[in-house]
Amino acid sequence: MFWLLGGLLSLTACGGDEPVPKPRAQLRLEYPPPAYENFHDPRLPFSFEKSVYARVQVKSDSTFDIAYPQMNARFYCTYAPVRGNLRQLLADADKLTYKHAIKAEGFAPPKIFENPKNRVFARLNRVTGNAASPLQFVITDSTARFVTGSLYFRSVPNYDSIRPPLEYLTRDLVHMIESWRWEN
Repeated sequence: MFWLLGGLLSLTACGGDEPVPKPRAQLRLEYPPPAYENFHDPRLPFSFEKSVYARVQVKSDSTFDIAYPQMNARFYCTYAPVRGNLRQLLADADKLTYKHAIKAEGFAPPKIFENPKNRVFARLNRVTGNAASPLQFVITDSTARFVTGSLYFRSVPNYDSIRPPLEYLTRDLVHMIESWRWEN
């Protein structure tokens, strides 16, 4: 009996090499190289260069979306005329950014854009952590026109998962802001 039990134990105990933990898998997301085209809709008083992989849907003369189907992402944008209420419009945009503080780990310092020649002044806010909207922006000419936008992904806001497309979309947004032109 003992020799049978000893034999079974020796067969199961000699499994060979010790188990080695496997490295954690990293999801590799590859996106096409950036390419841009001009966008202008006669209902909106501005134009800009957008990614050829994005679709702009103008809903009215005050709202439009910029969708990235490959990434399940969308910028929801609103245009408003400035009527002596620039401070209020900026405060409302800030409220939206800070509304995401509940799930945010922090806020990156805002990136400021100034192009006095074309009267384009913009601010890009980035929220880190599992916030519903990790990126918001405002663009204005400081006297008559104001645009605000927020990025949302159609997925659970897991920062580790959305970080690669967020980096790509941030570069696209910076290009859009730098190419922004107000129409007369």
